[in-house]
Formats: sequence, structure tokens, C-alpha cells
Amino acid sequence: MKNMLKPLALVVSISALAACGSKPDTAAKGGKPAGQASKSTAPAAPANPDQVAVSAAQMRAAGIELGSFERQNMTTEVQANGSVEVPPQNRVSITAIQGGYVQTVAVLPGEHVAAGATVATLRSPEYLTMQQQYLQSKAKVRFLTEDLERQRILDVEDVGAKRKLQQARADFATEQATLRATAAQLRLLGISVARLDATGQLQNSVPLTTPISGYVKAVNINPGQYVNPQDVLVEVLNRDDLHLELKVFEKDVAQVKLGQKILFRVQNVDRGEELTARVFLVGKAFDDNARTVRVHAHLEPERRDLLPGQFVAARIQTAGARVRTLPESALIQAGDLSYVFRRVGQDSGRTAFRRVRVRAGQPQHGDVAVTVLDPLPDTTQLVRRGAYFLDAELRKGADDE
Repeated sequence: MKNMLKPLALVVSISALAACGSKPDTAAKGGKPAGQASKSTAPAAPANPDQVAVSAAQMRAAGIELGSFERQNMTTEVQANGSVEVPPQNRVSITAIQGGYVQTVAVLPGEHVAAGATVATLRSPEYLTMQQQYLQSKAKVRFLTEDLERQRILDVEDVGAKRKLQQARADFATEQATLRATAAQLRLLGISVARLDATGQLQNSVPLTTPISGYVKAVNINPGQYVNPQDVLVEVLNRDDLHLELKVFEKDVAQVKLGQKILFRVQNVDRGEELTARVFLVGKAFDDNARTVRVHAHLEPERRDLLPGQFVAARIQTAGARVRTLPESALIQAGDLSYVFRRVGQDSGRTAFRRVRVRAGQPQHGDVAVTVLDPLPDTTQLVRRGAYFLDAELRKGADDE
């Protein structure tokens, strides 16, 4: 009986050892049978780092708007600064033809004057001397005229000498030239020669008049002051032909052509309203100091509320082409490149968007010319507003990982 129990104990021991040996495999498989562990799924592939999905509620809250590319004529531009100016013929500096003392000043800065209006009067003893010389020369010409007639009569009768007739002719011509020169000087001074001939009365003051109508820019004199011919006494500007005078740098001059449109702004005019002009003259020489060329442009339409000398910041539109455009709100700036979001599908009530690389031009009136680096048709559904929300969601998803 004792011998029969020994084989039975050996079998029980082997079974126990087999059971104990199977436990580590089961634990290693998470407590599952070995057959089931071999059928477990492989790890999921990582999500697209350029793709984000949002719900309909998120799209409404963020104000996301979908659309496609637009085709517009977009221009390249040259930046330039300058000022509002008038042509040289519309700017007058009034000076004295001959030195004298200021007797009266008839205008104030900012006052409008008509052409021929008196702006000041000057007085000087020299004015009296010139009128005296004129009257004396006139009397002498009258005498020489009579003497020349007598010499002609004597010459005809062969009584007088030829030399006397010739001398009379020379004296008459000389004095007549002196009379004409003195009369011209009096007219330059503003003294009426006709009145002087008629009355013989001398005047000790002369008027200074403006040759053009316009506004008085500056008055540089006061009564009692002595002025010289080189002194600028009064300046008058005519604003009927205002234009822009811009300075364009050497590197941009080749792009500027006649007839090109200019958009410019002037401070304190209609709260920064953008005005327009058109190029009518491009300079042919450089400013040696700044290496710039002067460009002149006519205002379109003419503006009477601008003032000569006002500073302007201008953009000369130099070329144009019909290109793809998107609103500025559709682009995410990222250094040299930018990104836009395209709609790629919908799953479980969430709309998926993928980030696409583009190269953006300069914004114009809220739109930007874009060049897509990966081919896309014009009908592609793009995010036209709300791109920054999608970009934030995309970054947030990347941070969570």
C-alpha cells in the first residue's frame, strides 16, 4: 500500500509544477489567455500635424467663414514721400526795382489779393530824380527835333554844312534813346509816364503790385524799413494748380512711368482720407545728396483744401496683374511664408481643416495676393475668416501631445 502512494504523489507534484509554470505567461499578457493576447491591435498612427478638426458650435463661435480664391487686379507699388507744391509760375516773390523806404504795407499773410493789387508803397528821393531826368530829356528831344529840321532845310538849300546836319541827327538819336530808357525805368518802378507827360507832376512814392492773384504767404517788411533790390518783400501763392512733388529713390526710378496712379495721404485732411493723383513728369537727373529723382503728379480731382508745403506719404502703383487673392483675415503669418486653412472633410459632426503653405504679397485694401506652393484649384473651400482660431486650436493640440 505504501509503495502504491509514491507514484500518485509524483503525478500530483508534476501537475502542480505545470500549473505554476503557466501563471507567469498569463500575468505577462494582462491576465488574458495566451491565445487572446496574440490578437491585440497595433498602436495607432500619429495625427497629421497640419490638420485640425472643430465642431459646428466652435465654428459659429469663432465666426469662421468659408469661401474660395478671388481673382483681382493687384498692383506693385513704389513708396515715396514728398509735399504738396505749386508750379514756379504760381509763386511770386515781390521785390523793389530800386532801393527805398517802406511807406505803407497793404496786406497781411493769408489774405487773398487780385492780380495788379498794391501790396506796399515805397518812397525815395531817387524816384524824384528819375522823373526829373525824364522831363529834361523830353524837353531836350523836342529842341533837337527842331534843330534837326532846320539843318535839313539848310542842307536842301545848300547853305549849311553837311557836318552840322550829321551832328544834329546823332544828337537827336542819342537823346531819344536816353528818353526811352528813362521812361522804361519809370514804368518798372510803377510810375505812370502818361500821367507825368500830361500833368508834369512828380510823385515821391511808388506802388509795389502783385503780377498774379493768390494768397499772401509772407510779408517781410514794415513801414520805415529801408529795402534793397535783392530783398524779398512779399510772397504770393496761387493755389489753382496744386500738384505733388515726390522724391523717388534711385532703385525705384525705373519702375515709375507717366500716367501711373498714385495713392497718398495728407495729415489732418478728412481723417487720413486716401487721395489720388497721376504722374505727369519724371525728373531726368538725380539729387546728388539724397540720390533721389523728383516726380510730379496732378491731383485727381483737384483739391482746394490742401496747402502748399504739406507733407504727403505716397504709393505709386507701377504695375498690375490678375492674381489669386484672399482677405488678410485668411492668412497666418509665419516668417517668409504664410499659411491658409482648407476644408478637407467632415466626420462625426466635426469639420477637418488642413494648413496649406502660401507666399503672400503686400496687402491692398484688405486683400492679399497669394501664391500657393502646393497646387490647389480655384474652387477649393478655404477659411476666409477665423484662421487664427484654427491656428490656436492646432497649436493647442500640438502642446497636448
